[in-house]
Amino acid sequence: MKSEDVLRLIKEKNIEMVDFHIVDLFGTWQHVTVPAGQVNEDTLTNGVPFDGSSLRGFRSIEESDMIMVPDTSTAFVDQFHNVPTLSIICDITDPDGVPYQRDPRRIAQNAEEYLKSTGVADTSYWGPELEFFVFDSVQFLNQGHHAMYRVDSSEGHWNSDQEGSLGLAIRPKEGYFPPAPVDQLHHLRTAMVKALQSAGIIVEMHHHEVASGGQSEIDLRFQTLTRQADTVMTYKYVLRNVAYQHGKAVTFMPKPIFGDNGNGMHVHQSLWKDGKPLFYDASGYARLSQLALYYIGGILYHAPALLALTNPSTNSYRRLVPGYEAPVNIVFSHGNRSAAIRIPKTNTPQASRIEFRTPDATSNPYLAFAAALMAGLDGILNKRDPIKLGFGPLDRNVYSLSPEELANIRSVPGSLGEALENLRQDHDWLTAGHVFSEDVIQTWINYKQQNEVDPVNLRPHPLEFELYFNS
Repeated sequence: MKSEDVLRLIKEKNIEMVDFHIVDLFGTWQHVTVPAGQVNEDTLTNGVPFDGSSLRGFRSIEESDMIMVPDTSTAFVDQFHNVPTLSIICDITDPDGVPYQRDPRRIAQNAEEYLKSTGVADTSYWGPELEFFVFDSVQFLNQGHHAMYRVDSSEGHWNSDQEGSLGLAIRPKEGYFPPAPVDQLHHLRTAMVKALQSAGIIVEMHHHEVASGGQSEIDLRFQTLTRQADTVMTYKYVLRNVAYQHGKAVTFMPKPIFGDNGNGMHVHQSLWKDGKPLFYDASGYARLSQLALYYIGGILYHAPALLALTNPSTNSYRRLVPGYEAPVNIVFSHGNRSAAIRIPKTNTPQASRIEFRTPDATSNPYLAFAAALMAGLDGILNKRDPIKLGFGPLDRNVYSLSPEELANIRSVPGSLGEALENLRQDHDWLTAGHVFSEDVIQTWINYKQQNEVDPVNLRPHPLEFELYFNS
C-alpha cells in the first residue's frame, strides 16, 4: 500500500489509532501510538520522532533525536486493541533523513542490495520454522539470595499423577503429531493461524511438536528477506497476544524445559536470478548446484561466528547439545537432522533449497537472515566447497559413529561467550558491501557480553547448591 491507500484504509475501517513499530538492535518490537486523526500524508512520508537513547543498543542521550519512517506496505489491522487500530512497521533515520546504521531493518535491506550488487542473484527467499512452547503458568525470580523458575502445562508429563488427571500428559520426546485430546492446543493454534491470516500472513500448516509441555509449530510461507523478517516480528506479536487472550503464555526461549527437545528456528533459504532458481542441479548431490554447495560452505565455514547472531542468547546453548535432534554438528546432509544444514528432498527446481537448522527465535530475524545470507555469499564468492573443507556430506546416523569418526566432526560453540569471541575474530564477511558496520558488530558483542554472558556466569545456579552445599 502507498500513503493514499493507508489513509483510505483508515477511513474505510474507521481506524481510531495507528501504531508505529520499530525493532531495537536485539530484536524487540517497540511502538508509539498516534490518534488516526493526526495521521496524514506528512506523517506517513516524514515519520514520527522518538527518543533513540531509551532503546537498547541505540544512541546516547546527547544525540537521541531519531525518526521512525513508516513503510506503508507493511500496514495491517491490529485486532488486539479495544479500538480499531492500524499497525505499520517503520525504518529508522536521523532527523536529516539519513538511514540509521544500527537499524536492524536497514541492515536487512543492505544485505538484499548487496546480493544484487554481486551479480550472483537478485532475490533470496526465506522460510523460517519457529517452534514455541505454550505454558499455563510461568514464574521466575532472580535476587541475590533467591533464584527460581517454574513453568507448567496441562500437557506436561510431570502432571500425570495430579488429582483429576485424564491420562493425557505427553511423555518426553513423544509430542510429535498426536491428535486431540492428547494435543490440547489444536484449537489455540487454529486461533493463532486465523489471527495471522487476518494480519495478511500466509500460513502453510500448524502442528504439535516433539516436546512435552505444550511445544508447537506454525509454518510460514516463504518470502523475501526483509519482508520475512517483518513477518517473523508480526508472528511473534500475534502468537503472544492470542495466547494471552486465552490465559496462556508463549515463549520462543530455546530451552525452557530440561531433558526434552528445545525450540529452534529452522531457516529454509534459496537464491534466484531473473525468476529462476539457482540451487538446483539434477545431477548434483541431493540435486544441489555447485553454487548451492559453495553457499553451504560459507555458512558452515563461518558458523562459529555466525551463531553469535543466529543463536544470540545464553539459553541458545542449552538447546545445542547432543540427543534432542539438536543440530550441533557443523556438517551438511541430505537427511540428518543433527546436521547444521539439511537438504530437504525436493522434486522440482523451484523447491530446491537448504535448511539451516541451528538458529533459534531469540535472534533478531533481520540480523540473523542478513548474516546467513552474507555467510552464504562469502562462500560463493570465495568458492568454499564444503566437501573439500571437510563439512560432509554426513548421511549416516551421527550417534552410531565411532569415537574416531566423531573426532573429525566439528561442533558448534558451546556457549554464547565462545560464539561472541569467534565473531570478534571473524566478521570481515559481514562488513562486505557495508552491510554490517564495524560499530554494529562491536556494539552487539559488548552488549551481549556485559549484559547477558557475564551476569549469567556470575550468579550461583540452583544445581550448584545440590552439588556443592555440603562439600
